[in-house]
Amino acid sequence: HGGSEDRLLGSVRDTGGSAGVGGRDRVRAVAGSLAQCLTYLNSGATWVPPGCCSGVRSLDSMATTPADRQAVCNCLKSAASSVPASSLGKAAGIPGKCGVNIPYKISPSIDCSQ
Repeated sequence: HGGSEDRLLGSVRDTGGSAGVGGRDRVRAVAGSLAQCLTYLNSGATWVPPGCCSGVRSLDSMATTPADRQAVCNCLKSAASSVPASSLGKAAGIPGKCGVNIPYKISPSIDCSQ
């Protein structure tokens, strides 16, 4: 715990402020679940923890309007900046392993303006 997990939670909370009416609370609600993704990324595990998938699915379900999709994208972009470069490929594979289809690759350089 600590370090990158604290940065992830902080960036998720900060980004949530732009996620529509009530979006901030919803994004905060999944911050803990996304932290489980960091455990996966920082370990040698080959399976994604259920809590990580739950957080990814929750974020995906919040992306109902263009503004919400942009906020979720920025949330994932911020989260990706907390991931070691050696784990970015693993991070990009999380949505697929969780059965979630997102229209971009999770990375610190996602273009969220579209």
